[in-house]
Amino acid sequence: MNESASFLSREATVAPAGFNRWLLPPAAIAVHMCIGQVYGFSVFNKPLAAELATEVPKVQFAYQIALMMLGLSAAVFGKWVERSGPRKTMVASWLCFCGGLLLSAWAVKIHSLPLLLGGYGFLGGIGLGLGYIAPVSTLVKWFPDRPGMATGMAIMGFGGGALLGSPLAQELMKFFGQQNGGTGAAQALLTMAAGYTFFMLFGAGLVRVPAKDWKPEGWEPAQKKSADPSVQTPNVSVETAWKTPQFWLLWVVLCMNVSAGIGILGRAADMCQDMFGVSAAIGAGFTGLLSIFNMGGRFAWSSLSDLTGRKTVYSLYFLLGIGLYAILPYTQQTQNRTLFVLCTALIISMYGGGFATIPAYLRDLFGTHQVGAIHGRLITAWSMAAVIGPALINGLSESRIRAGIPKAQAYNGTFTLMCILLGVGLIANLLVRPVHPKHHLP
Repeated sequence: MNESASFLSREATVAPAGFNRWLLPPAAIAVHMCIGQVYGFSVFNKPLAAELATEVPKVQFAYQIALMMLGLSAAVFGKWVERSGPRKTMVASWLCFCGGLLLSAWAVKIHSLPLLLGGYGFLGGIGLGLGYIAPVSTLVKWFPDRPGMATGMAIMGFGGGALLGSPLAQELMKFFGQQNGGTGAAQALLTMAAGYTFFMLFGAGLVRVPAKDWKPEGWEPAQKKSADPSVQTPNVSVETAWKTPQFWLLWVVLCMNVSAGIGILGRAADMCQDMFGVSAAIGAGFTGLLSIFNMGGRFAWSSLSDLTGRKTVYSLYFLLGIGLYAILPYTQQTQNRTLFVLCTALIISMYGGGFATIPAYLRDLFGTHQVGAIHGRLITAWSMAAVIGPALINGLSESRIRAGIPKAQAYNGTFTLMCILLGVGLIANLLVRPVHPKHHLP
């Protein structure tokens, strides 16, 4: 028991001299690719609704709860993550996330919607929060010379979770459905839990933290000049950071960016089928395609932010996003699938890029001292966005359908509201200024 506790402790993960920091990205990606399955949950919407004899919006509430719990658990456990280290946190994430998948499979067997919401949504969501922030805060410490690229590498895996999870779930349900009858959803969830166990524990075993006062060879903080005037080297504690206006401006920035993308991801497969009348398989493929852009955007946009500054990149997210959302109703009216896919893919790339850039933005403003805990509190914005985005997509589209508007046109009204959200985010981003020196730690 003591040996196990020692293996999981932060002290046991301190890297020895000469440790290759490039071993850390595979560890981070291994965990994030697994918990990123949440982005592929839409392929389970209709099968689970059929198994539980309920409606798709009720099933999708599990997705919303999971993302709400991601932000809340990251905020609550952020300081614990900093104290305990990434390995113990990753193991706790595995227990919660895969435990949630197991409970979800059991929910299908006993036809219990509340168990699905509690298993996948509540317990699994806690696993998402723990597994999300631990690799990010670790990589920021290992790559002080390239923080945007580092967070992009970590969070790239989370965005790519649906790239594997969505088609995997589709094929598993098809296989087990043919073998045993029904939708095959329960067996698919069990199989995915077993596979994710291997990769999450692999990441936990590989992860390390840098020794105190470690820095890349030949690099000094003063040598790294940023294009963003808000970049500062002093550290700010988490208890102080979240009381500053900069924290809350970034909270609004993240919330608006996420709200504008999360609704599309949650209903990607259904939206593609409803708007263009394609098959379920094509809808699942569309979800996987968005996952590629979600993943690639996290690395590309965050790496770009190292050159241009975080504020500039976020301004691009919002300005381009407004233009792209304004085009989406036109793509439906003309049935231009290619333009629809191009616009949504770019939107989702910036959605992913926003997640990957925000830890580096925090690092620029508040330093690395407690960046994991600060990040944990900030992504409560994700929890709020998990309510706003799906509520706009699901609620308004369903109400428009009930009002007699064809399914194909039901989503168009929500796209205008997304433009408004992005406009609010743009204003908040432009108001960000350097943190006052009175908040700096001695």
